[in-house]
Formats: sequence, structure tokens, C-alpha cells
Amino acid sequence: MSDILGNEIAVFLGVIVFLAGGCGFLAGQAIAGTWRPYFQVVFYSLLLAGSGRFLDYALFDGRLFALVPLLAAYCVVLALASLGYRLTLADLMVRQYPWLYERIDAFRWREKARTADNLAEPPATH
Repeated sequence: MSDILGNEIAVFLGVIVFLAGGCGFLAGQAIAGTWRPYFQVVFYSLLLAGSGRFLDYALFDGRLFALVPLLAAYCVVLALASLGYRLTLADLMVRQYPWLYERIDAFRWREKARTADNLAEPPATH
């Protein structure tokens, strides 16, 4: 397993999962928090996976230009960044538009059912 990941599994867990993956989770939250599109999560995850691979190379004598460890790092970082993005986006939709949306679970929301209270116009002020 250590040959596939480029170095020992402990280094992969420490550098890629905890460090780069944690940064990916926070980046996903930041992207969703500023209402940016999802493709930016994909791009920034690639940068974070590359930087994690560089740290593995520089600090722990890993292989820098190895495709499989880079893909494994990218999958981990992208998964955690997507998790942060979706959790934050669902929270924002429900908190910012409480009259339109209600939470289904941590990742999803739906439109509220239309009732007479929702359809009534606000009172006119003179």
C-alpha cells in the first residue's frame, strides 16, 4: 500500500488527509460562503492536492511526479472540499431565505409548501 500512495500510510493520512483535506474543507466552506460556483472547488482542490504532494516530497522524501498518489490526494481533497461546500451552501440557503426554503437534512433543502400565509402580500404602509 505504501508504494501506491508514494510513502507510508501515516504520512499520507497526516499530510494529505488532515492537512490538505482540512484546507480543502475550509476552502469549500469559503467558496460556498461567498456564493461562488462549484467548479472553483474542483480547481482549488487540484491546487491543494498538488501542494500536499509537494509537502510529501519535500518533507518526507516522497515521489513528486507520481500520478497515482496525486490522484489519490486529489480525490481525498475534492471529497472533503465538496463536503464543506455542500454543508455551507445548504446552511446558507436555509438561513438566508427562511421564507422560501426548509432543511431536509445536512446537505439538502427544499422549497416550502405554498400556504395562504406565504402567498399573502405584506401590509401596505402609508
